[in-house]
Amino acid sequence: MEGVPDTDYVQAQLSKFEEETGAKVNIEVLNYALMHEKLVPQLTAGAGKGSYDLIVVDNYWVAEFNRAGWLMALDDKIAASKKVKMDVYLPSMLEMVGTYQGKTYMLPFYNYAMALVYRNDIFTDPAVQEAYKAKYGKDLALPTSIPEYVELAKFMTRDTNGDGTVDVYGASMQGLRPDPTAMEFLNYLYSMGGLLYDVEGNVVLDQKVGVEALNYYVDAMKNAAPPGAPSYGFDEAFATVAQGNAFSYITYNWMVPVLNDPEQSQVVDKMKVTAVPGGAGLLGGWGWAIPNSSANPDAAWAFIEWVESFEIAKERALLGGAPTRSDVFQDKDVLAKYPHYSDVEKIVGDSIMFPMQSRAPQIVEVLGRVISETIAGSMTSEAAIQELITECENLRDK
Repeated sequence: MEGVPDTDYVQAQLSKFEEETGAKVNIEVLNYALMHEKLVPQLTAGAGKGSYDLIVVDNYWVAEFNRAGWLMALDDKIAASKKVKMDVYLPSMLEMVGTYQGKTYMLPFYNYAMALVYRNDIFTDPAVQEAYKAKYGKDLALPTSIPEYVELAKFMTRDTNGDGTVDVYGASMQGLRPDPTAMEFLNYLYSMGGLLYDVEGNVVLDQKVGVEALNYYVDAMKNAAPPGAPSYGFDEAFATVAQGNAFSYITYNWMVPVLNDPEQSQVVDKMKVTAVPGGAGLLGGWGWAIPNSSANPDAAWAFIEWVESFEIAKERALLGGAPTRSDVFQDKDVLAKYPHYSDVEKIVGDSIMFPMQSRAPQIVEVLGRVISETIAGSMTSEAAIQELITECENLRDK
């Protein structure tokens, strides 16, 4: 499992399962960059010969793992179970990390739909509102499109203490290639009406829309983000926000509870979350799966039944986890602690997932490279999008 908050929240509940069943669960926590290369040799080890009885699958890997025949179909286990109810999961999550070509191979674990997180204390500051109206001749409002967002981010980039140096940037951004910048850019592309592929797997990226989205992304990176942002990964971008040095951040929605943790953040109770301007951010998520190489598939299924029960899913959410079940999103105790989850449920439902392609990691590599080169000025946005279109065609499943 990846070393992220939702993994921590599972580990926090683990003793309950071990006490109830007598089973011992060993969770291997890895950096994301190492997970795929660690998984594949075990998935190809042969029936019952793998080291992992149960795995979590990033949505990037779903098509690859299923086309290779590495994951066990769960439909019979679900039908026989008195505990698992599939209709409680958000349809967008089931489509992404649940079913594949008509069969169920995963149960959704957690979502990482991206959203716009922003400093409400700055947004509601009368002096900021007055300055915005003086400059633009209109009242300050949350942006409803990517162009409006970039304009706002540039406006919010300012020297707040008068020492001649910018100390609050309009946008914290993650330009590190490949994954961080690729994921961030897709929010711009999707919200401006662009797509890489249609549901049939055909390349549909429009040159004009792609260029416009990339131009706005580069504009924000150069004129609203910290100077180091082109090389920032998640940790650096998060730190910029947590230390109070950014007005906004297009990031994973589960960052709000983390940013409200006084042990990790200096902006506690100052952050709010809304949909990516334009309303179509990137949907991401993980699913529980049993590999065909699992030596203990029945024990793995018993764990899935437990960890995805309403009670445990609710406990994980109360700790700050990112739900995938509608009944958890709508639970009164969860909403009392995290009122913004009512908005997040809609964000998860409206977001667009990464294309279901078996060579998704290679597509991400291309995305990261052409975006990075455009930011650096070694490639024009027109050339970058044309190369992206060509490579998406070369890499698509046929």
